[in-house]
Amino acid sequence: MIQPAAKARTPEATPNLAVKATIGAMEDQVGRVIRGKPGAIRMAVTTLLARGHLLIEDVPGVGKTTLARALARTLGGTFRRIQFTSDLLPSDILGVTVFQQTEARFEFRPGPIFANVVLADEINRTTPRTQSALLEAMSDGAVSVDDKTYTLEQPFFVIATQNPHEHYGTYPLPESQMDRFLLRIRMGYPAPEDERDVLRSRLAADPTEQLVATVNHDQLKALQDEVERVRVDDALIDYAMQIVGETRRSPFLSVGVSSRGALAWYRAAQAHAFIEGRGFCLPDDFKELAVPALAHRVVLNAHQDSLGRTRDEAERVLVDILGRVPVPL
Repeated sequence: MIQPAAKARTPEATPNLAVKATIGAMEDQVGRVIRGKPGAIRMAVTTLLARGHLLIEDVPGVGKTTLARALARTLGGTFRRIQFTSDLLPSDILGVTVFQQTEARFEFRPGPIFANVVLADEINRTTPRTQSALLEAMSDGAVSVDDKTYTLEQPFFVIATQNPHEHYGTYPLPESQMDRFLLRIRMGYPAPEDERDVLRSRLAADPTEQLVATVNHDQLKALQDEVERVRVDDALIDYAMQIVGETRRSPFLSVGVSSRGALAWYRAAQAHAFIEGRGFCLPDDFKELAVPALAHRVVLNAHQDSLGRTRDEAERVLVDILGRVPVPL
């Protein structure tokens, strides 16, 4: 599951002032259009540095798409937005092979998935068949079409938005798809003073278009490599495994955290520590990322689900487990 021995042989990450300035510049750029949501911005940057993918879930109109577009602008590179609808097909995402009559050969025409940053907007408004088209791309960085595999250019970052499941016309994401997202976050409504600033700023042109890239691909890869060298002590790994084990034994859950989920939590904690300017993890890194990294990977048992308790109840179970497991000193 997690290989502490391999981490022990790797030189420890050494965040410096230049690194903190680069990360700070990314967050500041996004913060120019996402007012009063530093926590959501921090989670988005954490996901990116951990080489993961982000799922933003909330009611319509609270800034999910704007956050995705703003973050894409700060990264530079290619950006594509896919508007998920009920009639969207997998080929609309991956691409198609067409026959070129003039050259008497087949040619692959790549779809919008071939971009550095892909915004999967309202991903749960399309059918499970189309949702599953993203699985290989998100897990392996490649897509297969007509028995051929095409590697996606790095960095490859999927930011998906979805409306809560109780909204009309939505298809719940299957467990396998949910498990591909490193973190799931909420936006929430802005504070009144922040919302007032948003209204004033939107009187002119779209402020997202005024954002500039703050990192290039080489710089981003270097930051991601440094994150992987953040040290995690054995005591913290044991602490994380205790919590993972408790989710598998909980009477409220029919499915606990998987091995992939435990590893995603581990990577997210490393990225969080790195952003905080440390080359080592603390218990707080794991505790703060527990709900965003794990709540969407567990499944409530049939009784809890029949009561209509879904996301909030899953989060409550995790918070209860975190409160019961002793924190290593």
